[in-house]
Amino acid sequence: MWRTSLAWWEFIVRGLIVYVFLLAVLRLTGKRQVGQLAPFDLVLLLVLSNALQNAMNGGDNSITGGVIAASTLIVANGLVSRLTYKSKTLERLIEGRPEILIHNGRIAADVMKREQLTHHEINAALRAAGVSCIEQVHYAILENTGEITVHPKKS
Repeated sequence: MWRTSLAWWEFIVRGLIVYVFLLAVLRLTGKRQVGQLAPFDLVLLLVLSNALQNAMNGGDNSITGGVIAASTLIVANGLVSRLTYKSKTLERLIEGRPEILIHNGRIAADVMKREQLTHHEINAALRAAGVSCIEQVHYAILENTGEITVHPKKS
């Protein structure tokens, strides 16, 4: 129960590799993927966590190994949080930048394509903001969180 089949440092290295891998994959899949989980996105995250569990623990099911791996992930996440707070360059690399989707009633098709947003998703954000059509939008921004912020034109 307490004895590990791997060296303690191997849990840390494995945990860091998996953490960096997931951070890169989630960043590359776009803001929408993280901010707006569809049922299939949630299933993917659950399956990913199960698939990567063995990569982190190397087949070791001891409590000690689990605590080391979990602690590594928590410390790595805290470290990334502090580093992105202190470095704007690192923040931009890891978290990305907000993207303008609509400006003065004109939609940025290149941004929609790059972020893999559909017109249905844009229209849902407009409805949530109480706007009935794109022409009524001063600007709409895709935030780092995946949320779409809509600012209507003033009457």
